[in-house]
Amino acid sequence: MSGATLEVLAGTAHLLVALDVDGTLAPLLDRPMDVRMTPAARSAVLRLAALPDTAVALVSGRTLHDLRIIAEHNDDSPLLLAGSHGAEYWFPGEGERARDDDPAVVAQRDDLLAGASAAVEPIEGVWIEPKTFGLAVHTRLASAADAEAANAAVDELIGAEAPQWRRRTGHNIIEYAYRDEGKDSAVRELRARTGATAVLFAGDDLTDEDALGSLEPGDLGVLVGDRPTHASVRVADIAAMADLLDRLADLRAAR
Repeated sequence: MSGATLEVLAGTAHLLVALDVDGTLAPLLDRPMDVRMTPAARSAVLRLAALPDTAVALVSGRTLHDLRIIAEHNDDSPLLLAGSHGAEYWFPGEGERARDDDPAVVAQRDDLLAGASAAVEPIEGVWIEPKTFGLAVHTRLASAADAEAANAAVDELIGAEAPQWRRRTGHNIIEYAYRDEGKDSAVRELRARTGATAVLFAGDDLTDEDALGSLEPGDLGVLVGDRPTHASVRVADIAAMADLLDRLADLRAAR
């Protein structure tokens, strides 16, 4: 468990602030592409990104394409992006890192996407989201019984055809991917990329525990919510998370 205080973190030479978006900076919505950061969260993020020796990254399970939309991220943005749980990156001044995908694996993804869509099509309130490296089953609008049936159907399909794919569980979503990166590897990549001497990582979902559990002693992990976690700090909600980021910006600006 990472236990640096906010005051100690603010004084580090090169700070990386790595943040989940959905449920951390932006509310969870039934229509995922309608999600946007709250004004207070966005203001705090941009305050931090404008400070010297401070890098801010958004780390999400979203594809890079969708992450840029919900983050209202343009080519002039100072924010680093890690999409698809760290399998895709965008860096200021460089843009998107090129990918080299095996055509056979991409074809399998497309076949499984079609199969999963057909399997859940009769189930009300369930839909399949295409992902760059796989697919996701959304059950937010389904009954508990229908969600269980849909997840079981897709589990059976992926288990039979692609048992090597990584499976992740989140808020009313199960994701399957042929890439094995996680938010822990994303934080390692971003730490190396920015030369960070300390990291703050914040998230709310179970997939964020990969990163929270990988933090080093001089880092700080923050959970938005109240459940068992590797994080050493908990905040109640998105508004409290924005307040914490503003406090960090105040401390770092005054150092």
